[in-house]
Amino acid sequence: MKEETLKRIFEFLEEKEEHNMPFKLKLIFNKPLTKEDLNVKGNLDLEESKITSLPKGLKISGWLDLSRSKIKSIPEGLKVGANLDLSDTPITSLPEGLKVKGIFNLENTSITSLPEDLKVGSLSLYNTKIISLPKGLKVRFFLYLVNTKITSLPKGLEVGANLYIKNTALLEYTDEELREMVKPGFIKGKILRQWKKKH
Repeated sequence: MKEETLKRIFEFLEEKEEHNMPFKLKLIFNKPLTKEDLNVKGNLDLEESKITSLPKGLKISGWLDLSRSKIKSIPEGLKVGANLDLSDTPITSLPEGLKVKGIFNLENTSITSLPEDLKVGSLSLYNTKIISLPKGLKVRFFLYLVNTKITSLPKGLEVGANLYIKNTALLEYTDEELREMVKPGFIKGKILRQWKKKH
Protein backbone atom coordinates (compact mmCIF):
# COMPACT_ATOMS: atom_id res chain seq x y z
CA MET A 1 0.00 0.00 0.00
CA LYS A 2 1.31 3.46 -0.89
CA GLU A 3 2.38 5.78 1.95
CA GLU A 4 -0.07 8.50 0.84
CA THR A 5 -2.99 6.05 0.94
CA LEU A 6 -1.98 4.90 4.44
CA LYS A 7 -1.78 8.51 5.56
CA ARG A 8 -5.31 9.23 4.31
CA ILE A 9 -6.71 6.08 5.97
CA PHE A 10 -5.22 6.94 9.39
CA GLU A 11 -6.23 10.59 9.14
CA PHE A 12 -9.80 9.45 8.46
CA LEU A 13 -9.74 7.01 11.43
CA GLU A 14 -8.28 9.71 13.71
CA GLU A 15 -11.08 12.10 12.74
CA LYS A 16 -13.60 9.41 13.67
CA GLU A 17 -11.58 8.87 16.91
CA GLU A 18 -11.34 5.17 16.15
CA HIS A 19 -7.61 4.71 15.76
CA ASN A 20 -4.44 6.70 16.35
CA MET A 21 -1.80 6.89 13.65
CA PRO A 22 1.18 4.61 14.54
CA PHE A 23 4.39 6.32 15.67
CA LYS A 24 6.32 5.18 12.59
CA LEU A 25 3.78 6.83 10.25
CA LYS A 26 3.70 9.99 12.38
CA LEU A 27 7.47 10.23 11.90
CA ILE A 28 7.29 9.59 8.17
CA PHE A 29 4.46 12.11 7.63
CA ASN A 30 5.92 14.68 10.05
CA LYS A 31 2.85 14.69 12.32
CA PRO A 32 2.86 16.14 15.89
CA LEU A 33 4.12 13.70 18.54
CA THR A 34 2.92 13.17 22.11
CA LYS A 35 5.13 12.34 25.13
CA GLU A 36 3.80 8.78 24.99
CA ASP A 37 4.84 8.50 21.33
CA LEU A 38 8.48 9.16 22.28
CA ASN A 39 8.61 6.11 24.54
CA VAL A 40 8.61 3.29 21.98
CA LYS A 41 7.95 -0.13 23.48
CA GLY A 42 9.48 -2.73 21.20
CA ASN A 43 11.32 -2.31 17.89
CA LEU A 44 11.29 0.50 15.33
CA ASP A 45 12.05 -0.46 11.73
CA LEU A 46 12.91 2.57 9.59
CA GLU A 47 15.17 0.72 7.15
CA GLU A 48 15.36 2.43 3.73
CA SER A 49 13.00 5.21 4.91
CA LYS A 50 13.28 8.85 3.82
CA ILE A 51 13.54 10.09 7.42
CA THR A 52 16.43 12.57 7.90
CA SER A 53 16.14 13.17 11.68
CA LEU A 54 14.52 11.83 14.85
CA PRO A 55 12.71 13.73 17.63
CA LYS A 56 14.38 14.75 20.91
CA GLY A 57 13.64 12.62 23.97
CA LEU A 58 13.20 9.40 21.98
CA LYS A 59 13.60 6.12 23.92
CA ILE A 60 13.25 2.73 22.25
CA SER A 61 13.06 -0.44 24.38
CA GLY A 62 13.91 -2.75 21.45
CA TRP A 63 16.07 -2.27 18.34
CA LEU A 64 16.16 0.66 15.94
CA ASP A 65 16.96 -0.07 12.30
CA LEU A 66 17.87 2.99 10.22
CA SER A 67 20.09 1.13 7.75
CA ARG A 68 20.02 2.48 4.17
CA SER A 69 17.74 5.34 5.30
CA LYS A 70 18.30 9.07 4.62
CA ILE A 71 19.04 9.81 8.31
CA LYS A 72 21.44 12.75 8.79
CA SER A 73 21.19 13.35 12.53
CA ILE A 74 20.04 11.61 15.70
CA PRO A 75 19.03 13.44 18.89
CA GLU A 76 21.19 13.98 21.97
CA GLY A 77 20.51 11.42 24.70
CA LEU A 78 18.92 8.81 22.39
CA LYS A 79 18.50 5.51 24.26
CA VAL A 80 18.13 2.21 22.42
CA GLY A 81 17.42 -0.95 24.45
CA ALA A 82 18.82 -3.36 21.84
CA ASN A 83 20.65 -2.86 18.50
CA LEU A 84 21.05 0.41 16.59
CA ASP A 85 21.84 0.03 12.89
CA LEU A 86 23.04 3.14 11.03
CA SER A 87 24.89 1.23 8.29
CA ASP A 88 24.91 2.66 4.75
CA THR A 89 23.41 6.02 5.79
CA PRO A 90 24.57 9.61 5.07
CA ILE A 91 25.02 10.40 8.80
CA THR A 92 28.33 12.18 9.56
CA SER A 93 28.24 12.86 13.32
CA LEU A 94 26.84 11.45 16.56
CA PRO A 95 25.42 13.31 19.59
CA GLU A 96 26.46 13.21 23.25
CA GLY A 97 24.59 10.94 25.66
CA LEU A 98 23.95 8.15 23.15
CA LYS A 99 23.31 4.75 24.80
CA VAL A 100 22.96 1.51 22.84
CA LYS A 101 22.56 -1.70 24.88
CA GLY A 102 23.02 -4.04 21.92
CA ILE A 103 25.14 -3.86 18.74
CA PHE A 104 25.84 -0.37 17.38
CA ASN A 105 26.50 -0.79 13.66
CA LEU A 106 28.19 2.08 11.80
CA GLU A 107 29.32 0.05 8.78
CA ASN A 108 29.86 2.05 5.56
CA THR A 109 29.17 5.49 7.08
CA SER A 110 31.14 8.75 6.87
CA ILE A 111 31.31 9.14 10.67
CA THR A 112 34.77 10.48 11.59
CA SER A 113 34.56 10.45 15.41
CA LEU A 114 32.61 9.02 18.33
CA PRO A 115 31.22 10.97 21.32
CA GLU A 116 33.34 10.92 24.52
CA ASP A 117 30.57 9.43 26.66
CA LEU A 118 29.41 6.70 24.25
CA LYS A 119 28.19 3.49 25.95
CA VAL A 120 27.44 0.45 23.81
CA GLY A 121 26.92 -3.31 24.01
CA SER A 122 29.03 -4.12 20.92
CA LEU A 123 30.46 -1.74 18.32
CA SER A 124 31.01 -2.40 14.62
CA LEU A 125 33.20 0.08 12.74
CA TYR A 126 33.57 -1.83 9.46
CA ASN A 127 34.67 0.49 6.66
CA THR A 128 34.26 3.84 8.45
CA LYS A 129 36.32 7.05 8.28
CA ILE A 130 36.98 7.05 12.05
CA ILE A 131 40.65 7.74 12.78
CA SER A 132 40.62 7.45 16.58
CA LEU A 133 38.49 6.19 19.46
CA PRO A 134 37.52 8.41 22.42
CA LYS A 135 39.32 7.99 25.77
CA GLY A 136 37.42 5.77 28.17
CA LEU A 137 35.17 4.20 25.52
CA LYS A 138 33.22 1.33 27.12
CA VAL A 139 32.16 -1.62 24.99
CA ARG A 140 30.44 -4.33 27.05
CA PHE A 141 31.00 -7.10 24.53
CA PHE A 142 32.63 -7.09 21.05
CA LEU A 143 34.56 -4.36 19.24
CA TYR A 144 35.06 -4.68 15.46
CA LEU A 145 37.77 -2.45 13.94
CA VAL A 146 37.89 -3.48 10.29
CA ASN A 147 38.93 -1.37 7.27
CA THR A 148 39.50 1.67 9.48
CA LYS A 149 42.25 4.27 9.67
CA ILE A 150 42.60 3.82 13.45
CA THR A 151 46.30 3.66 14.33
CA SER A 152 46.17 3.26 18.13
CA LEU A 153 43.84 2.39 21.00
CA PRO A 154 42.98 4.96 23.69
CA LYS A 155 43.90 4.73 27.37
CA GLY A 156 40.98 3.52 29.46
CA LEU A 157 39.31 1.61 26.61
CA GLU A 158 37.21 -1.23 28.04
CA VAL A 159 36.27 -4.21 25.85
CA GLY A 160 34.29 -6.86 27.74
CA ALA A 161 34.75 -9.61 25.12
CA ASN A 162 36.80 -9.97 21.89
CA LEU A 163 38.54 -7.27 19.84
CA TYR A 164 38.47 -7.92 16.08
CA ILE A 165 41.09 -6.15 13.94
CA LYS A 166 41.56 -6.45 10.18
CA ASN A 167 42.90 -4.11 7.44
CA THR A 168 44.04 -1.57 10.02
CA ALA A 169 47.40 -0.22 11.26
CA LEU A 170 46.65 -1.89 14.61
CA LEU A 171 47.89 -5.15 13.07
CA GLU A 172 51.46 -3.83 13.49
CA TYR A 173 51.16 -4.26 17.27
CA THR A 174 51.35 -7.50 19.24
CA ASP A 175 48.46 -8.51 21.47
CA GLU A 176 50.53 -7.57 24.52
CA GLU A 177 51.26 -4.09 23.12
CA LEU A 178 47.57 -3.49 22.40
CA ARG A 179 46.58 -4.59 25.91
CA GLU A 180 49.29 -2.37 27.42
CA MET A 181 48.12 0.58 25.28
CA VAL A 182 44.63 0.65 26.87
CA LYS A 183 45.68 0.40 30.54
CA PRO A 184 44.11 1.19 33.01
CA GLY A 185 41.42 -0.12 30.62
CA PHE A 186 41.29 -3.74 29.43
CA ILE A 187 40.45 -6.18 26.64
CA LYS A 188 38.88 -9.15 28.44
CA GLY A 189 38.50 -11.47 25.48
CA LYS A 190 40.78 -12.47 22.60
CA ILE A 191 42.33 -10.18 20.01
CA LEU A 192 41.37 -11.76 16.70
CA ARG A 193 43.14 -10.91 13.46
CA GLN A 194 41.68 -13.67 11.28
CA TRP A 195 38.23 -15.21 11.64
CA LYS A 196 35.51 -16.80 9.58
CA LYS A 197 32.50 -14.55 9.08
CA LYS A 198 29.30 -16.33 10.10
CA HIS A 199 26.40 -16.09 7.67
